[in-house]
Amino acid sequence: MNTIIESIKKEYDNHILEVSTSQNETYLTVKKEIIVKMCDHIYHHLDIPLVCIFATDERKKEGFFKVHYVFSVDREDAFIILRIDIDGKNPGYPSITNKVAAANWYEREIQDLFGLIPVGHPDPRRLINFEDWPAGIHPLRKDFDIKTKPPRVEGEYVYRRVEGEGVYEIPVGPVHAGVIEPGHFRFSVAGEPIINLEIRHFYTHKGVEKLFENISLDKAVFLAERISGDNSVAHAVAFCQAMEKIAGMDIPPRAKHVRTILLELERIYNHIGDIAGIATDVAFSFGAAHANKLKEDVLQLNERITGSRLLRGMNTIGGVRRDIGSSKDEILLNLSIIHRDFRKLMELLFSTPSLMDRIETTGRIYNDIAKGLHVVGPVGRASGIDRDTRRDHPYAAYKEFNFKVPVSKAGDVHARTVVRGDEICESIALIEQALWSLPEGDISIKADDIPDGSALGYCESPRGETIYWIRTCGNKIERCKVRDPSFCNWLSIEYAVLDNIVPDFPIINKSLSLSYSGNDM
Repeated sequence: MNTIIESIKKEYDNHILEVSTSQNETYLTVKKEIIVKMCDHIYHHLDIPLVCIFATDERKKEGFFKVHYVFSVDREDAFIILRIDIDGKNPGYPSITNKVAAANWYEREIQDLFGLIPVGHPDPRRLINFEDWPAGIHPLRKDFDIKTKPPRVEGEYVYRRVEGEGVYEIPVGPVHAGVIEPGHFRFSVAGEPIINLEIRHFYTHKGVEKLFENISLDKAVFLAERISGDNSVAHAVAFCQAMEKIAGMDIPPRAKHVRTILLELERIYNHIGDIAGIATDVAFSFGAAHANKLKEDVLQLNERITGSRLLRGMNTIGGVRRDIGSSKDEILLNLSIIHRDFRKLMELLFSTPSLMDRIETTGRIYNDIAKGLHVVGPVGRASGIDRDTRRDHPYAAYKEFNFKVPVSKAGDVHARTVVRGDEICESIALIEQALWSLPEGDISIKADDIPDGSALGYCESPRGETIYWIRTCGNKIERCKVRDPSFCNWLSIEYAVLDNIVPDFPIINKSLSLSYSGNDM
């Protein structure tokens, strides 16, 4: 890591104003005029992915807004965070989206929530504040009261139009036939093949990051758990780890093992559910029923050992709330049966010609697209991106265990199904290792007052890399940035559907396992 930082300092020394390090996070405050070149250098020349961009309102203390660019140095378990200062009276700053495509939504999000303008952005339309939201009101600024009820104004979102002979549009949503949250999909079709898709989300933006600033620390874990219901453990663990880093806590070894077990149980039931959904969308009802039965078995196991089907209420700052060591034999026995039945299910699925015909070559996301958009989790790994937070930035007890990270290069629905299936088998093996090596001792340490500071928390949820950046002040949360994996992956669906037909959209969508709630925060 020191070598990388020194090479950056050598290249841009005159433009770096301040350097500081906290644990595995190195912060470089730089001149905003050089930010495009620096991000381009780190991303393309050093081949270090951009994992998040967020803003903070620090006008009261320092007189500036700040924009932070987080890069993940996977091979060294470290992060580089570039920071630029922005004067509120001159809110413009250079957009990096033309150089780093993954910055697209982040910069539009900052524009809406903070009023900071990414100059040169190729698509400056609103993202989160819809057109009926008044101009000049930005909810994540410190002077915006959470109780404010802005008046509605008239406005219209302008969609991209594809014109030509025989081209027509198919609008889908935002209200859907299934029990899912709202999202709008606008297809441009010429004959049967899809030639363009534009998505429009954030219909249920809940102001979660503002809520974190207005609740006590003991309630914040429960809020994190409810950001994305089926990824409750991952969000809670990422939040708790950020707070524990700020406090300098090292939670007990037994708590680390229990967290690992909970995280892998969450991965198992999510992946089985996704496979069930794919089988449903290709009308293979027998396979879907078998998969849904296995998912229900895991959910019932979750409830018996923790009291919650979704494993909620288990994590706390400093460890876990309840022990599960007494359920060791029950967990091992049930997972052994589930593993046996799951392998039979996968053999059945992949030996069914009608299913294979629908999922092979369907919804392909090529490696360059996946890398450019920073697609994460099983979807990224199915497109040849060998990244997994459990291995690259070890947390909980993952450093103590052996496991493989399944990777495929095909990038289609079949590859995503295979990757999830292999991950389920690895998750079962991880739980077995954690149970057999479960240490004795406490499951938590008392978390007294949290000192002032900031830190990253991160976790590999079933959907992929989940990131929290938290700043505390006066034993309260001053800023909490949450980046769910779906925020990275939603844009990939616009590429996955190209040259496919509209009836294949549900299969492609399900294979990406995208969350509306985790995205619309």
